[in-house]
Formats: sequence, C-alpha cells, structure tokens
Amino acid sequence: MTDYVSAGSNGSAGFAQPLLSGEGTGRIPVRSFVKNEILARLSCQGLSEIGRCLEPIVLKERMVLQEPRRKLDYVYFIESGLVSLRIAAAGAIVETAVIGYRGAVGASRLVGGHVSTHQSVVLFPGTAHRIDVEALRGLMNARPEILDRLAWYVQALGLHCAQTGFCGVCHNREKRLATWLCLASDAIDAQVLPVTHDYLSSVLGLRRAGITETLNLFEELGLIQKTRGVLQIGNRDSLEHRTCCCYKLISAAYSSTDTELARF
Repeated sequence: MTDYVSAGSNGSAGFAQPLLSGEGTGRIPVRSFVKNEILARLSCQGLSEIGRCLEPIVLKERMVLQEPRRKLDYVYFIESGLVSLRIAAAGAIVETAVIGYRGAVGASRLVGGHVSTHQSVVLFPGTAHRIDVEALRGLMNARPEILDRLAWYVQALGLHCAQTGFCGVCHNREKRLATWLCLASDAIDAQVLPVTHDYLSSVLGLRRAGITETLNLFEELGLIQKTRGVLQIGNRDSLEHRTCCCYKLISAAYSSTDTELARF
C-alpha cells in the first residue's frame, strides 16, 4: 500500500529540531539543525528568508512525494531518509536515482521547467522541510543564490539519472549492486540500509536469485553483513572497489556541486 502526502497535514509529530532559532523576524539560522546540504550552504540571509516558508514533515515509508505528469505543489528538502526516483509502467519500476540529505525532491521540475515522467517514493523513512512551489519560485527570483544552488543540484541529479541508465545496459550484476549500495549509503550518510532482496531485484531489474547470490558473495568477502530486511556495510573501501565507473562519476558530480557552492 502506498501513502500520499496530504496537502492539509505535514505529519510533523516528533520532528523536534527547528530550522531557525530566535524570535521575531530577526531570527538567526542555526546550521547545526540543518542537515540538507542545499539549505546548509545558503548564506545566513538566504537561509533566514527561505526558512520562513519551510515546514517540517515526517517522511513515512512508501509515501509518494511526486507523481509523473501532475502539478507540483511542494519541493522537499530532504534531511534524513531516502527517496527513490523512479519510472513506473506496466506494473514494473525502474529506479533512476536515490535522493537523500544532499538533495531536494521536485527541484528538477522547478528549475528545468519540464514535465517529469518520474515518481518519487520514500524508501527509508526520515524527515524533510517542504516549501510551496510558488513561494520557492518567488525566492529564487529575489535571491539568485537559491536558484544557483538548486540548479547545480539538478545538474548533478540529471547526470545521476543518465548514468544509471547507462549502468543498467553496460555493467554486470556485481558492479551494479555494489554501486547502488554505495550510492544509497552516501545519500543517507550511514552504513545500515533497511532494504530487501526483493526491492533490489525490482529496482535493478535483476533476478532475485542473482541478487541473493551476489549479496552472499559480498558477505563471504566481509563487505556486508545481512539480516532479515537489513544490510550493513562492513568494509566500505572494499565494497567501493567492486563498483563500476558510474559510482565515481555520480559521486564526483555531487562533490563538484559542493565545491561550487562553497565559493559563495
């Protein structure tokens, strides 16, 4: 069963950390409370202005944040958890990217101006800050730094999606699986991934038996430890050596975004 975000409820129970501290209109951003890298790299003034329009939301597993070819109401700045960006058709899904604390769901449609064919679904539960699209559009016009940061992120995400398609055609099962595990780990900044063999089989378009065989190999080599519904990366460096060139290219795209943002 899939949950949809309600326009009338932010589901923010238990979301304890505010984006901004202080009282009145002169609130000062507290960066220790902002994990999303797009927001965290804004200037103090930029963070203060966008912070007035943000609302916290709890991301529940299987919650749909974005549907293809539908009006976009919010952009979601992910703080924790993992969102799967995918194409769904004829009862099958193909995942093109994963979005974690470095990114924003819906930014591509706002910055790129095209109608998305993707669906965005929460894979690992977490938290986010969401903002009304029209409010964000106004802020982007008023403060170019916000547009710049979103544009750099969208460029990296676009490369991620394109490289995922290339990887699915050109690389073998072991490299693709190692790449997915490393990218997911990067996106949530953690080594424990609550993901099943069935899910990996589905989004990678591989037979479940092949996924199980490869994960067993990784476990024998000490790269991961697996229990029911959870994979823990044990030796990250060795697992990374098993990835294909796509991992380095995608990782570098997000890193170069960070470098460019640091110039501001």
